[in-house]
Amino acid sequence: MSLAVNLHSPVQMNGTMSLLPNGSISNREGESLSEHPNGNLKLPSPAFKWRLVIAYDGTNYAGWQFQQSPPTIQCFIEEALTRVTKLERGDLRLVGAGRTDAGVHAWGQVAHFLTPFNYESLEGVHSALNGVLPPDIRVREISPAIPEFHARFSVTSKIYRYKIYSDPIMDPFQRHYAYHRAYKLNTSAMREAAEYFMGKKDFSAFANASRNDRVPNPVKNISRFNVTEQGPLIQLEVEGSGFLYRQVRNMVALLLQIGREALPPSIVPMILESRDRKELAKYTMAVPPHGLCLLSVNYREDHLRLPLDCPSPSFGRNLAISRCKLPSY
Repeated sequence: MSLAVNLHSPVQMNGTMSLLPNGSISNREGESLSEHPNGNLKLPSPAFKWRLVIAYDGTNYAGWQFQQSPPTIQCFIEEALTRVTKLERGDLRLVGAGRTDAGVHAWGQVAHFLTPFNYESLEGVHSALNGVLPPDIRVREISPAIPEFHARFSVTSKIYRYKIYSDPIMDPFQRHYAYHRAYKLNTSAMREAAEYFMGKKDFSAFANASRNDRVPNPVKNISRFNVTEQGPLIQLEVEGSGFLYRQVRNMVALLLQIGREALPPSIVPMILESRDRKELAKYTMAVPPHGLCLLSVNYREDHLRLPLDCPSPSFGRNLAISRCKLPSY
């Protein structure tokens, strides 16, 4: 397999910057530049930015965020990129749209990375990445991105889906992707309760303590929250401007209690108004991670423009099938 590239000088990190454990870049005062929306980190010149759309089965991984043991999705993506691009992890500067927890799945995780060279075609790179990744992680798409695009800070909304299997007997083919509940759920009550989450609200009561030092803004805008049934499979799909740590799983946990008619739908605004995580803890604990999937990430349209003089996006290529020539008698 040949990867056609136009090589320029390698990416250099100057002495005033250092690589943080999470893959971002900090200045000498320790302030993160590559993860801050207003960070004026000057990119190396020349630099080319690339956008990845990634799907993964999170069953065997400790989430997205980089760590070497136990393994994470970012760790495997970066390892594949270093093998294919021949660059160091610090040069790639891989950034993901969201930090999914251990056991959480994704169909549309998005990330970006940098190279000091341009590609003539992305199909070979795409094929090479999937060739070295484990089978439960796949790059669905790779495309060039303009400098203004940022996998995290260009986001306008994210869509998550949580699956519940409501039946006395669990479908063994759903066991890694749906939360089993052996009782019938009142989905009409769950839909009524989900309406209370809609709009711009303070979700402090539905957030667990964050694992990082940043203090997140608890005000988020939920644009839709659908509850659908397909036989015993109940799917809760929520779209929002952003989500606090474990917010989706905590919202689903409360809807589950309402669905089993242990609580009325009117409990939702009461807990929201409390802005206290301890208030939610009186009624329920978070549901397990394996039922959750990051479906897609939406971006500012002007940040999705393709740059000039770059290759077309790659969505994977189909292998040609040659026909067998039958002997004639």
